[in-house]
Amino acid sequence: MPTVIVVDVSLSMTRPVALPESGEVYTRHNLAIHGINTLLDYLAVHSKLEFVALIAFSSLYEIVSPFTRDFDTIKSKLQQLEEFDKTCVETALHGVNRLILSEWGSATPCQVVLVTDGSPGVGPLSLKHSLSTLGQRDFATPFPLPFSFPCKLSVMCIAPPDDPSLQLGLPLYSRLVELAGLDSCVHVPEAALTISSVQAMFQKLAEANFASFQGTLKCGNLGSRIILSPAPQPFNKATDFEYIKRNISDTIEVCGFIDVADVGSPMAISRHLVLPHGSGKMEEADGISTVMKSEGDSDDDSGVDEGKVASFCVLLHGALKVENMAALCLLAKDWFGFVYSWADSKKKSNLMLTVLEPGTNVVPWLGNLNNLGSLEDFRAVNGEEDPPPQFPVRPLEKRSYSQNCVVWIRQAGLQSDIQKILRHARKLPDKTQQFYKELNRLKRAAISFGFIELLDGLAAIFERECTLLPGGAHPDCALQLTHAAGVLRRPYCRDIKFNVTPLLTKFQICE
Repeated sequence: MPTVIVVDVSLSMTRPVALPESGEVYTRHNLAIHGINTLLDYLAVHSKLEFVALIAFSSLYEIVSPFTRDFDTIKSKLQQLEEFDKTCVETALHGVNRLILSEWGSATPCQVVLVTDGSPGVGPLSLKHSLSTLGQRDFATPFPLPFSFPCKLSVMCIAPPDDPSLQLGLPLYSRLVELAGLDSCVHVPEAALTISSVQAMFQKLAEANFASFQGTLKCGNLGSRIILSPAPQPFNKATDFEYIKRNISDTIEVCGFIDVADVGSPMAISRHLVLPHGSGKMEEADGISTVMKSEGDSDDDSGVDEGKVASFCVLLHGALKVENMAALCLLAKDWFGFVYSWADSKKKSNLMLTVLEPGTNVVPWLGNLNNLGSLEDFRAVNGEEDPPPQFPVRPLEKRSYSQNCVVWIRQAGLQSDIQKILRHARKLPDKTQQFYKELNRLKRAAISFGFIELLDGLAAIFERECTLLPGGAHPDCALQLTHAAGVLRRPYCRDIKFNVTPLLTKFQICE
């Protein structure tokens, strides 16, 4: 997940620190750079696909480096940071909010690493003043926490545990991470302030928050060691009677294969790249053929050409891409996901894992996932004469009432509803009632789903239809289409209880 490193460059970071083991004098700013380099070195080994940005702040903030995977560039820019005036944590958090929302939006989970000396600052820009005025904020000047996106905040204090300014600021920073939520925490060196203690603090943070997920992707007697990037997070959900916490198993097992068209776009909690891990000779282990190193292999992989090593991941990726299918995988007990080939361009494609919510009925049109089976098993039970089952699966219970809801599982469903409205539009004024009935039905569904852009798109379609009407079309047709397009663009049209009514014209009066 994207990470933002926020570095305090206020004057308090220039305070000298005498190292007891060598007697050398460093500033807290120098120690912070050593710690950040430790974090970047860990990411370069275990999370090469991580996007990292760098922000420096004092009373103002500056985006020193936008999101990048070039960690060496961030290291070089760290050495060029200059000290400025006093600390203002709120300003830095506003900068983080703007940067992540502009780059990733409000749905991508992120991590923020705030590196400071533990001093809360002084005056109206201090952290104490910001937290004391939380109840007095209005919509124009909101406090940046909690963030507008899922985010874990880690505060790294470059200060010894007995530092007076840290003792003053620690309760305030604890309150800050409490507002951020999502297991945010404050880190302090465990021993005296030295290079090694600061590096150990950042190493502990890296191992806790940035460790890669390594497991096994298994399909029958075939298997491969894999890495998921970014690492999947534990699933936490509070229900009425219990608190659910689940973790993905180290072994991801392929249960079967299904057409991508039947999978559609189910609700997912996360998506991950599936990358092969390790290289070497094929070795049989626990009945599964995996790619592993034999004991006689050298630790040096420089002479191994990974392109010539058999890999189940490559085999699975190629098969899914050619057949346009997805693999249904068991992540843990009653927890499923889909592995499929995803292309970000015409030339490059990747093996992806979509993690569904825990449960067996999380994809409504597929029914209970535990009941899915092969077509051969279906024919063995029902015979060759019976037609194969189709999706979506109809529920067993029969409702006693008429159900007239709008469901858009596939693109064709939405397109069909729009074409139905246009067919009525071309037969105006004879089909005026049917036109507005279907239009209001589509409008209510769009508002219910939060698909507000559909209203503007429908208005543009109506305006285009006006220009394409044949010469023999009824004049009322263009008038009603123009009227409907104008109403759809009005703010009050987004009220779900508002209905678009026909325009009263002289043609209707005459008739």
